[in-house]
Amino acid sequence: MTTDIYSPPRLSLFRLFLRFLRFGFLAFGGPVAQIAMVKQALVEEERWISPVRFNRLLAVMQILPGPEAHELCVHLGMVARGRIGGLLAGLGFMLPGFVLMLGAAWLYKGWIVDNPVMAPIFLGVQVVVLAIILRAVQRIGAHILEDRLLWLLAGAALAATLAGVPFWIPLIASGLIYTYAKRPALAAAIFVAAVVLAVVVTGAAPLAKTSIAASEAGVVALFIAGLKGGLLTFGGAYTAIPYVRTDTVGRGWISDASFLDGVAFAGMLPAPLVIFATFAGYVAAGLPGAAAITAGMFLPAFAFSMIFLRAAGGGRRQSRAPPRAWRRRGGGGRRDCGDAAATGLVDRGPRREPCAGGASLRRRRAGGLALEGKADRPRARAGGRRCRVGAEPLTWGGHSFSQITK
Repeated sequence: MTTDIYSPPRLSLFRLFLRFLRFGFLAFGGPVAQIAMVKQALVEEERWISPVRFNRLLAVMQILPGPEAHELCVHLGMVARGRIGGLLAGLGFMLPGFVLMLGAAWLYKGWIVDNPVMAPIFLGVQVVVLAIILRAVQRIGAHILEDRLLWLLAGAALAATLAGVPFWIPLIASGLIYTYAKRPALAAAIFVAAVVLAVVVTGAAPLAKTSIAASEAGVVALFIAGLKGGLLTFGGAYTAIPYVRTDTVGRGWISDASFLDGVAFAGMLPAPLVIFATFAGYVAAGLPGAAAITAGMFLPAFAFSMIFLRAAGGGRRQSRAPPRAWRRRGGGGRRDCGDAAATGLVDRGPRREPCAGGASLRRRRAGGLALEGKADRPRARAGGRRCRVGAEPLTWGGHSFSQITK
């Protein structure tokens, strides 16, 4: 019988960091290419997790804010070495892009931004970046704007943005209006409240902008700007651009032209596109600003990957100790393997799997294994025979067991 065993190799924390650091140096081509690279290396070739689990994991990551490729690296690092492994894997994947973007921002600020010879070149680059952003808006809108109400909400949000209304007002109002679309009176009340709030806030905005523009870019403000972009990066990194631009260009800390140049640099470097925030932070406030806005941008990606670990398929190493009912009893060299005498196949869903002796194995959502019949009495026989423990490890439900032979 052929068994499919999916488990990461035993790696030290340093080797795990170096492994994902290599992925970071090769992370060209955007999220699709980055995810394909990680899948080929760790799923198809080294079999860290099964393809079924990878697809389920990717589906969960796509509904969370943040760059999917980075979140996948964090999760796979946790599969190998727990939460510390996830932290090191995420840092390794983002570190090359962060360092290269710091170098690009340093060159830009010191040698390019005031150079009249380079101005025409970067003007052409900015036009291309604008075209790419417009194309991204069209692609995202084609998947989201599915009915007339969504089109109306998108048009109203665009008008509000052009009028200088803070982004959070149309964002929250549109979500609530669409949620209560079947209750027209409540939806209309939300719309009226949003309009009144927008008028009040926009009327008070000039005084606030004057006081903000007079101040210098602060590390805390840049961290909050990055955090805001990281928390609202749904549907791709391009959705973070308006939020970061509002908090940097809108406050006079960086020009529109420099901001677009940063987006262009991010598209050329081996990193998630949200690394453009590092460029904006460096131009606005030097190295401390770059570190602060980058930390804020990537913090949700680390946090959500760890918080939603179990919902995404679990992240414990598959070599941990098995459940209590499976541990060796009495110091003997045999185990009562019961109905789980089996194959140790991972991620096969809730259906029963055949055992070597004709018995069956059942996986419960609560975790671990459940034996057929009396779960509290794991004395059973597979095909009428007692089972003996061999040496080859198998895994099930995140646990590692020994190969069971008759």
